[in-house]
Amino acid sequence: MKKVIFFIYFIPLFGLAQNMTILKGTVKNINEQPIEGVSISYGNSGTTTDKKGKYQIRVPYKKEITITFNHISHKTFIKKYTAKNRNGGRLSIILSTKTEELKEIIIRENKQSVSGLKKIDVAIVKNVIGANAGVENVLMTLPGVNNNNELSTQYNVRGGNFDENLVYVNGIEVYRPFLIRSGQQEGLSFINPNMVQNINFSAGGFQAKYGDKLSSVLDITYRKPTELSTTLDISLLGASATFEAPIIKEKLTSISSFRYRDNSLFVNSKQIETNFNPKFLDFQTYVSYEASKYLKVNFLGNFSINNYNYTPISRRTRFGTIAAPLELNVFYNGQEQDNYLTLFGALSSEYKATDFLTLTATASRYNTQEEEHYDIAAAYRLGEVDTNIGSENFGNVDFSEGIGSQLNHARNDLDALITNIQIKGNYKIDKSQLDFGIKLQKEDIRDRIREWEVIDSLGFSIRPPNHIANNQPYEPFEGPIIPFKNIRVENEVQIDRISGYLQFNKRLFWNENKIWYNIGVRAHTWKVTGNGIRSKKQTIISPRAQFSIKPNSEKDLLYRASFGWYSQPPSYRELRDASGNINLALKAQNSIHFVTGLEYSFNLWRRPFKLTTEFYYKNLTNVNSYTLDNVRIRYRADNNATAYAHGLDVRLNGEFVPGSDSWVSLGYLKTEENIDNKGAIARPSDQRIKFGILFQDYVPSLPNLKVYLNLVYNTGVPGGSPSYADVYQFQERLRDYKRADLGVSYVFTDANKQFKTGWLSKFKELSTGLELFNMFDIQNSITNTWVRDVYSKNQFGIPNFMTGRVLNFKLAMKL
Repeated sequence: MKKVIFFIYFIPLFGLAQNMTILKGTVKNINEQPIEGVSISYGNSGTTTDKKGKYQIRVPYKKEITITFNHISHKTFIKKYTAKNRNGGRLSIILSTKTEELKEIIIRENKQSVSGLKKIDVAIVKNVIGANAGVENVLMTLPGVNNNNELSTQYNVRGGNFDENLVYVNGIEVYRPFLIRSGQQEGLSFINPNMVQNINFSAGGFQAKYGDKLSSVLDITYRKPTELSTTLDISLLGASATFEAPIIKEKLTSISSFRYRDNSLFVNSKQIETNFNPKFLDFQTYVSYEASKYLKVNFLGNFSINNYNYTPISRRTRFGTIAAPLELNVFYNGQEQDNYLTLFGALSSEYKATDFLTLTATASRYNTQEEEHYDIAAAYRLGEVDTNIGSENFGNVDFSEGIGSQLNHARNDLDALITNIQIKGNYKIDKSQLDFGIKLQKEDIRDRIREWEVIDSLGFSIRPPNHIANNQPYEPFEGPIIPFKNIRVENEVQIDRISGYLQFNKRLFWNENKIWYNIGVRAHTWKVTGNGIRSKKQTIISPRAQFSIKPNSEKDLLYRASFGWYSQPPSYRELRDASGNINLALKAQNSIHFVTGLEYSFNLWRRPFKLTTEFYYKNLTNVNSYTLDNVRIRYRADNNATAYAHGLDVRLNGEFVPGSDSWVSLGYLKTEENIDNKGAIARPSDQRIKFGILFQDYVPSLPNLKVYLNLVYNTGVPGGSPSYADVYQFQERLRDYKRADLGVSYVFTDANKQFKTGWLSKFKELSTGLELFNMFDIQNSITNTWVRDVYSKNQFGIPNFMTGRVLNFKLAMKL
């Protein structure tokens, strides 16, 4: 710990003092199969490749060396190499047998960096713990990425909301559910970390080849198996099984995974006593067939079902101050039964027309069938807690300030079918590349809403806002009893879209400085038909550009800048307002991005580190403002607002502990909106400060005992108001979000430690561990329950606390 603190404060003194860096790579044969046991050496230093053909060796910075690759069954390969990047380099080769021609492949390390993408190590995703472990869990440790709900995989990026993020798996866009209201309903993310090979993420200013959203891009690539294996993961939160195999001489490969998730361990740690029986299941498969060296065919399929059965029993929450504590007691009757069924299939073919031109055609279909059914009655009592130490009633409620009840009912059903066909291509020549694509998409949504709420306070029904007030018991009232909220709507909406892009990429040298740039433009045309009424066709044009320069200097620096006009044509969720009505004339939201960044790579303690800083500014017009209740977004479905967001993201990552990548993140954000020219107010995603630490360590005397720490601190966001409240009259902030998760695991065997005899010889990988979630048992809240007192006319906001401290056991193995 002292070393970490010493490093943070004195980093400028050491940045130029190191002269070693890391060289990594993979050695394969001509069939692209990894070769184990290849000896890699230079001078007196050396290493060997593991079962996956991977190696890692320390080499001098900016000093020419001669590296030798030697294997008993293959030709020896010798290469002169000079490390020009303090953050490491990559050198991957293909070794030939005695009668085969020798080949060499050099992989460029900075391909993602120059395009503004952050490359995330898959091993970190598998190891780092979190209530929803996976790719999104790691993203939330990055600066500019926020979420105050550990049970949700949704995230905000630089002032945006959940609907403003693009997610691709193998180049195919995937979608989030429509009716999900809370994180504990979500279940499993679409992205299966056991199938992932590459992870790239951009927090803004991304390229034209990506889609039409306002905030971010998450680009996932599933892997093609190189060996026959079975991976099993078991814990108190669920289980998963992944099967992968090369089937027909490396031409046909398949990887499939089954997952089961049970959130009851977390939900039972809350202050609400429940009978909770969730079943979150999914199955994914990715099949790839190489018909020839010119043609490849891939299939990606997904089936998931979430059955959410929730029966609340009682709740007891204390809040307020030490001098004036209050207690809320609630007794429930009824239950909630939600069902979410998702089917997804995508077939793609990649054709290499020439040495320069590659074309990819993809057809996909996504179907979600969602049911949200509940009848829950709640009777509450709000009272003052006796704080007199000498009292016989000390610690108990001695005076009730409010007594009442409410009944919530819903029979909401949604069926959405999204079908698309797209063709993409790239044309490469020398150091230039032209990317292009076109996509046709049809969305068919059928939505039925039957939702109402009746609120009673001391026997008197509370009337909805903007109605004649009920002043009982002081004045008699003879009007009809009207539910506080009542929505009865049926929508049938079809959206037809056509979009395309054209992007030019170039790499060149200018006075020995390396330069990369790309210029592109997107176009998107759409038309909405709602309940038999057609809207006018709308079109948006989205130009974008990126520029990067790597100076030829002693310091390893990379400067980046990006600019673009980003537009987001409305989805069905954005077309629907809080009352369920559809605005067919809704326009696309627009955002102009300015992003500048700097990457500084250096060595410290003879280990690689990188300091990344980015400043961004976004100017938004035609904004569709919204309120956020847990994870449900309720739009106004108009374009009556403007907004802005600006901030600074800083991230320091490297080997704080030898061989293990960790990082520290710090982000500052300010975002405000102006609705109907009433003045600037904070947006629901205005999270001013974000601090995160992802740390990996091991015990020096017992290196197989590993420790993982995931720590996040987010300042409070505006929210917690009643759903009907005017945001200009209610600008309270929720409490700061603080959470620390700790994991300890012991690795019995892995790729670097194999056994040829004994019971461990049956395993390729085997580890077990304990996970302590919310280790300090901090009470975080994301929403409030509002209790009304008919006599005093006061409303009390009682925080709905998130999960408490939870201990989990896990076991992972690979056969």
